Amino acid sequence: MAKKEIRFVGIDDSPYTKGDKSSLLIATFFRGGLALDGVMSCSAAVDGDDATERMAGMILKSKFRRQVQCIFLDGIAVAGFNVVDVQELHRKTGMPVIVVMRRYPDLEGMRRALVKMGQERKFEVIQKAGPITRINSICIQSFGLSPGEAKEFLDIACTRSFLPEPIRVAHLIAAGVVKGESRGRA
Repeated sequence: MAKKEIRFVGIDDSPYTKGDKSSLLIATFFRGGLALDGVMSCSAAVDGDDATERMAGMILKSKFRRQVQCIFLDGIAVAGFNVVDVQELHRKTGMPVIVVMRRYPDLEGMRRALVKMGQERKFEVIQKAGPITRINSICIQSFGLSPGEAKEFLDIACTRSFLPEPIRVAHLIAAGVVKGESRGRA
């Protein structure tokens, strides 16, 4: 059983509008699902290829990097279709990665959209992130940890909703900074 104050990082992107070249990424560093210890930010290109590198760089610059036991991502893509290579993020940081989704994604719809954009290779990155499984009331893809460890981390991090607190708070901060006020669901 993991300690209740295990350190996690959660990353979410900000809302953006058509024509924006980049989207703000917010990382929140938590002890368990209760204590916010830090916030970092960077940006990623809309529909670009830099999300993995930008996230890894941000995490590795953090003063908490040696204590982080898991990275939570709100979906596998940020800034539109800037797809995160979870295997590469794991390799660069040495940290397991859990991609959180509220419901099972429309993979065929994603594939069609990427083909239309001329970026079908990104669908391979989505597939290599691992199988999509249901844990509690969410779907996840995980890399670098067992399904049992993923469930244990989720049980610790999900304190206010079915989403891990690091992701929920990153969402609120990103929306608040960009829109002036946070709205909607994480």
